[in-house]
Amino acid sequence: MQVGVAVMDTGIFRHRDFENRIIGFADFVNGRKYVYDDNGHGTHVAGIIAGDGRSSQGKYRGIAPKAALIGVKVLDNAGNGKIKNVIRGTDWIIKNKDYYNIRVVNISFGTRASVKQEVSVSPEDETEEEELVEAVERMWDSGLIVVAAAGNNGPGNGSVTAPGISKKIITVGAFDDRKYFSGRGPTTECVIKPEVVVTGTNIIACSNRQGRYSSKSGTSMAAPIVSGAVARMLGHNPYVTPKEVKIWMKSCCKKINIPYNQQGWGMLDIAKFVAG
Repeated sequence: MQVGVAVMDTGIFRHRDFENRIIGFADFVNGRKYVYDDNGHGTHVAGIIAGDGRSSQGKYRGIAPKAALIGVKVLDNAGNGKIKNVIRGTDWIIKNKDYYNIRVVNISFGTRASVKQEVSVSPEDETEEEELVEAVERMWDSGLIVVAAAGNNGPGNGSVTAPGISKKIITVGAFDDRKYFSGRGPTTECVIKPEVVVTGTNIIACSNRQGRYSSKSGTSMAAPIVSGAVARMLGHNPYVTPKEVKIWMKSCCKKINIPYNQQGWGMLDIAKFVAG
């Protein structure tokens, strides 16, 4: 059975690079039953994870082009969302993870701290942000590998956004960050974040126009690279636990010449990691 990756975002457009691999969809913004993306961010993220590149003769392929996609729309057409809808989405994923064989959850957004965030959710109070972190940790505890963006609110200390501040999940930053946007720790609990860094600048992937692609930058693009790598690794190591994935990922990282609080374990060697 295909490894399922849930993409919590603005939705997914039925781009031909996904063929028939969008196997599930839930809309917590408008309540629609059909697959759609009225912003494009979610489709771009999904393309990085699992596009097969057929519209570009293989030039713009995702990391795991055989993975199945499950769209969970929690952000609106402007890329904004409410934490209560994200929490509803996490509950739906846990409930349906076995039906769709969801193993990985990608979260390419964070709480809004500045205008640098392309997509974001807005907490009404501090308690709601804590509830968001608790919700993504419930997914992790249920056996799902949750990958979240570090956010684009760097370079200051403590600039990583929720839910990326969770000490359980895998948080991803960008190493090719010439504008110093990549969020970083430590968190208020003194946890080093992000765990890993990969490229996040000028990433070309599927747009929400048939056969077309677009270029985007940010930790929103870095996170799905890691999600795709996890999905691909799970394809031939299907029984590993989230904890085992994290341990293996740490062993596949190497330190690079950027600040320690920006890179965590370091840059992920994707080829080594996916080989398992």
